[in-house]
Amino acid sequence: MSQVTSADGTAIGFEVAGAGDPPLILIDGAMCWRDSGPMRGIAAALSDTHAVYLYDRRGRGVSGDTLPFAVDREIEDLAALIDAAGGTAALLGMSSGGALAARAALQLGDAVTHLAVYEPPYMPPPARAGAAAYTAQLTAALARGDRDAAVAAFLARVGVPEAGVETMRRSPGWDATLAIAPTLAYDDAAMGDSSVPPEFAGISAPVLALAGGASPGFLQWGARELAAVVPGARFEDVEGQGHGVDPAALAPHVLRFLA
Repeated sequence: MSQVTSADGTAIGFEVAGAGDPPLILIDGAMCWRDSGPMRGIAAALSDTHAVYLYDRRGRGVSGDTLPFAVDREIEDLAALIDAAGGTAALLGMSSGGALAARAALQLGDAVTHLAVYEPPYMPPPARAGAAAYTAQLTAALARGDRDAAVAAFLARVGVPEAGVETMRRSPGWDATLAIAPTLAYDDAAMGDSSVPPEFAGISAPVLALAGGASPGFLQWGARELAAVVPGARFEDVEGQGHGVDPAALAPHVLRFLA
């Protein structure tokens, strides 16, 4: 386990699998960190040819956190990781981590060699009222210190039925989930109003936007729209996959892009 120190003094924990250029930094979505989520499997699928950086976003795993939060702090975390990788790196963001990756690519310019995202959950205009309602519910729960309600709001937002939430509450991992509940606000901030920011047209890195071929249209929309906004970006669908993509299905798309 290694650490970098971000611009505000926060320690960010990371590890590296494999070797090869360009180095690739994996950016988790909501409620995920190195050892809870898809990234370890994705790293294994990509590390034969690339140095793959797995890190804990601030407030998760072994990484610290420094308040007050702003999306720029997470971009500074990525800048510190890119420095550790040699000064340039590719980014692969999953779900809401894709929104953070895109913001970082815009802000960090030439330090980002490639940007790949998988199903960033941007929403078409009719769905944005629901996103705003979730933001309000999440913000209120965290303001009163009710982490259980914050996590429940997130799970409901992603389609987990109430019975499923109750089952999760009884699971051994629930306490770990509650521990990182405040970071739900970090992902929500990266998503903005759930539209693809028009300023993403200024991203200079090559962009690959991916979505699962078996995902519903609303989950594909964000990747397709991002590809439409960024000049020269391309969209690919990962055949037969949903939001929980199989690393073996995702890897060939990413490897071709990085090559």
